Amino acid sequence: MPLDPGQSPGFLLWHATLRWQRDIAAALAPLGLTHVQFVLLACAWWLNTRGEQPNQLTLARQAGTDVKMTSQVLRTLEGKGLVAREVDPADTRAKRLRVTDTGAALAPRAIAAVEAVDAEFFRPVRAEDAVALLGRLAHPET
Repeated sequence: MPLDPGQSPGFLLWHATLRWQRDIAAALAPLGLTHVQFVLLACAWWLNTRGEQPNQLTLARQAGTDVKMTSQVLRTLEGKGLVAREVDPADTRAKRLRVTDTGAALAPRAIAAVEAVDAEFFRPVRAEDAVALLGRLAHPET
């Protein structure tokens, strides 16, 4: 017999995810970013601050996004002046990604906005418990 929707972990996760996504979108809208634009900008910024200039594939893997979609979103971020794509001297077919000064100023502000949403959203549970559960769900092989 099927579970009552309120007893279905998948159904509850679906609703929780939708609520979280709405909250994130609302926090990022004043900054002119969509959620996926934020994720790619933040990941590129994080990698750049560690001395890396990732290519598109490396960034997609870091962010967990589709490579083609990553390329499309990077074009948008480039058009906004937040990311620069530069030819890799070691492989002229590849582009290295560098967050511009404008992007580097925006990324920490956007991260702070998202972290504030996360803090409020996950307030009902201990942060350690949320991270442990979500880590296990995101990476079941570990």
